[in-house]
Amino acid sequence: MRAIVIKEQGGPEVLTMSEVADPVPGPGEVVVGIEARGVNFIDVYQRSGAYTVDTPFVPGVEAAGTVLSVGDGVTGLAVGQRVGWAMRPGAYAEQAAVPADRTVPLPDGVGFEQAAAVLLQGLTAHYLTHSTHAVRAGDTVLVHAAAGGTGLLITQLAKLRGARVIGTVSTEEKERLAREAGADDVIRYDGFAGDSAGLAAAVRDRAGGTGVAAVYDGVGAATFDASLASLRPRGVLALFGQSSGAVPPVDPQRLNTAGSVFLTRPTLAHYVAERTELLERSAALLGLVQDGRLEVRVGGRYPLADAGRAHEDLTARRTTGKLLLT
Repeated sequence: MRAIVIKEQGGPEVLTMSEVADPVPGPGEVVVGIEARGVNFIDVYQRSGAYTVDTPFVPGVEAAGTVLSVGDGVTGLAVGQRVGWAMRPGAYAEQAAVPADRTVPLPDGVGFEQAAAVLLQGLTAHYLTHSTHAVRAGDTVLVHAAAGGTGLLITQLAKLRGARVIGTVSTEEKERLAREAGADDVIRYDGFAGDSAGLAAAVRDRAGGTGVAAVYDGVGAATFDASLASLRPRGVLALFGQSSGAVPPVDPQRLNTAGSVFLTRPTLAHYVAERTELLERSAALLGLVQDGRLEVRVGGRYPLADAGRAHEDLTARRTTGKLLLT
């Protein structure tokens, strides 16, 4: 079969197509014929060396397809069943062996592309809005990069829970997309380059002067100071990503002076560690997709061989929504 194999970490050029042996399911595994793969910033971090990964490896942690074979000890899954997964490696390939207990069934009406586009970012949006800070009716929350794949989903889920959403975006087109997803107010942060205090003041003004209940920040270094200053007393800053770079060490005293606020650096793995929780979250998420209450926006489709171009477009912020390798 064909697979993208990274032999050494580096730029997009290290994403090279290779012929490799078809996978064989080990105990507790299934082999999935992959129909669509999500492209995520974690793929970029692993490819570039920002995250240490043993080489060679097949990147990609999110995909959807059909079960081709089942290993010993697997129950509840059968050949021909449609499944998806997130946070397990090997997705940039035509087939992958995946732990059976990390796959989730796809309901009727949810296609492979929808599943591959929503599982990782959608489960992230779900735990952020339902657990990290469980949004309540009447909350005002701030969503950075509100027109990105995760931002659009956070915005929609927060609105479904009764929140008022303020989004930040960089272009007029992204402002339109954020508003279509339900954002009540949108701020163009490109007008506040290097002015964290100005951006925070704009957020607080739109939040009635008191600050927001929660900030969902997947951008990191470029927005952290503004995020912290945008919170109301005892608000929550959920720093779930670092697309602009890692945040430097923080003096805990800053949390005091900001209003006894809470700072967390969550990750999806800790919110779906148990299979029961994985199935509950995925069922709730995919159910919303199935019912048409959650829109999944695919911003670009690339052949598997063009994974490098997909990475370039993602990191250059030339895209909106979710990118897929098909």
